[in-house]
Amino acid sequence: MQTVILIPAYNEERNILSTISATQQAVPGVDIVVIDDGSTDETAVIARQQGATVLSLSFNLGYGAALQTGFRYAQMNNCHEVVQIDADGQHDADCIPNLLDELRKADADVIIGSRFLAEGNYRLPLLRLLGIHIMRALIRLTTGQIITDPTSGYQALGPRAIALCASEAYPADYPDADVLIMIHRRGVRVREIPVRMYQSADGKSMHSGLRPVWYMFKMLLSILVTLLRPRPRTDRG
Repeated sequence: MQTVILIPAYNEERNILSTISATQQAVPGVDIVVIDDGSTDETAVIARQQGATVLSLSFNLGYGAALQTGFRYAQMNNCHEVVQIDADGQHDADCIPNLLDELRKADADVIIGSRFLAEGNYRLPLLRLLGIHIMRALIRLTTGQIITDPTSGYQALGPRAIALCASEAYPADYPDADVLIMIHRRGVRVREIPVRMYQSADGKSMHSGLRPVWYMFKMLLSILVTLLRPRPRTDRG
């Protein structure tokens, strides 16, 4: 069974070395793929020097598009398990084995690592926390499932989920709640387990400042488009 760790990265030269090193220690011998999302710094160079495979995008396409590039790579290389982890060091790589172990129990296709199920004092800005509550409510309304951490980028995915995320159905612009709704409508099973996450050392986030307001508006539009698409037939084969 081939497993790959996907690390989307944009200008993460200060963090990418420690993230790859921690991942290599947590899951020795597992392939690590860094998707360099048009970085203008030394992210790609450092990642290659540390032994990772680097997929370099010509210019910055955004987090979702970078992730989808990784999913398509995994699908083309017949990978049966994918773990996605952020490059900035917020995700504790020691939790990767727990995500994979849960995935291999075969009662779910996606395992989400939730910071809210774990012990700790992870704090979020008020606007982002409000956005998470809205996403939780939308997911529960549309799928009937309670997901505590719908914006978590720390996940393990099996073959069916990899295929969906590599397909045109994947909403690459805003891959949060709408991805969970999309895969639920296709019969993909999702579970959560607790993981450790840390505050970003440099304070960078796609959800910082007033960006969550604009992000939520665009997310709601994306969810609407997802819900308006005809529900596909569920294929459990």
